[in-house]
Amino acid sequence: MARPRTFEEYLASLVPPSVRGVDRRTLLAGGVSLSALALAGCGGDSGSGSSTSASGGGSAAAATGEVTLGSNQSDAVPKAAIQAVVDAFQKANSGLTVKVNTVDHNTFQENINNYLQGSPDDVFMWFAGYRMRFFASQGLAGDISDVWSGMSGLSDAMKKSSTGDDGKQYLMPSTYYPWALFYRKSLWEEKGYEVPKTLDDLKTLGAKMKADGIDPIAFGDKDGWPAMGTFDQLNLRVNGYDFHVALMAGKEDWAGDKVKKVFETWRDILPLHQADSLGRTWQEAAQSLQQKKSGMYLLGTFVAQQFEQGAEQEDLDFFTFPEIDSAIGADAIEAPIDGYMMRAKPKNEAGAKKYLAYAGSKDAQQVLLAKDPSVIGANSEVDTTSYTSLQKKSAEFVASAKSIAQFMDRDTRPDFASTVMIPAIQEFIKNPTDIDGITKNIQAQKVSIFGS
Repeated sequence: MARPRTFEEYLASLVPPSVRGVDRRTLLAGGVSLSALALAGCGGDSGSGSSTSASGGGSAAAATGEVTLGSNQSDAVPKAAIQAVVDAFQKANSGLTVKVNTVDHNTFQENINNYLQGSPDDVFMWFAGYRMRFFASQGLAGDISDVWSGMSGLSDAMKKSSTGDDGKQYLMPSTYYPWALFYRKSLWEEKGYEVPKTLDDLKTLGAKMKADGIDPIAFGDKDGWPAMGTFDQLNLRVNGYDFHVALMAGKEDWAGDKVKKVFETWRDILPLHQADSLGRTWQEAAQSLQQKKSGMYLLGTFVAQQFEQGAEQEDLDFFTFPEIDSAIGADAIEAPIDGYMMRAKPKNEAGAKKYLAYAGSKDAQQVLLAKDPSVIGANSEVDTTSYTSLQKKSAEFVASAKSIAQFMDRDTRPDFASTVMIPAIQEFIKNPTDIDGITKNIQAQKVSIFGS
């Protein structure tokens, strides 16, 4: 089973079997396929209305005509949720219509580069982080800073994750899901475990769990991507958010002392993880948490997919990865954000910005949540009374974060993540003593891919 891409995929009991994992590491795949040509034609020439600049609350209020929307939400539940948002928008804006062009999720991602360089839709769905900044820096996305200026309910961390290298905003966030250390409350109450605040606390807790015959940290990296989350958490705690983002962007030395310290810290706590992780899927690791054979699991909220709806899911709780350096703290988290971007030169800019302003609002996100109750709205003003306890805590967790990372394979080039980092991290797990060799190899390949 492929990795869940977004938060709407994390609860199997809430989401139909058709809503499942997506391979997010095939971005910018080479070649123009028939599906790429189909994508390039999604924008068409049917757009109408003003093409002048307009903010969400300014002259965009007079926007008319058709706005085209490129959607990667092809599964039944999220597709219906997007249509509900579109319907509500059109009802409130009689002069505007939205034409949704839905494309299979994998196809959309694999051909995004050709799509944006062809004739893309006015607005298209995409991700925060490096993947957003990359297209903005290539001049393939439109500046929506004026739309942001009229928004409320979007935190500074959300804004930072939606900002390009030039300081302008290019993404309107819609939903997200956080990564953290998950545990079963009943097991911890039975054993008297307490949430660790520092890395030393985590080591002490791990030793106690081992003495109780429990694997401290569930771990499965058969598919390559899960361990990326462990590296990210450690790097955020050891070196901080700014260094982490620069490292992912190819601007720092992977063979330097800072990265070596991350691997050294990981090597120190690797014995707390389940053994033989390279032969175990994330689902199998999550099942060990569900069965109380493991005490914790570092993963996204989709870990709950392996828990039965109701009491078992209510028994699931989480905490942020503990502090390692008091000067850096623990207020940077990882919570992949999905949202909307605008093409560089939309056929209906006023209408596009009007839609973006609505999509980022609490009203739009509440409409979406009514159709897809598994997602977390990015706007902090969304009514959370219908949220599960896990959703409520997730919303509070992200709202209180100072900085939000997007996960390694969103924060860096996808080819670097898949062809360099997956084998490098798996080699480290097999042989954690050769940190110098592993980091030198990563750096050499980084130079080859990034050019410096």
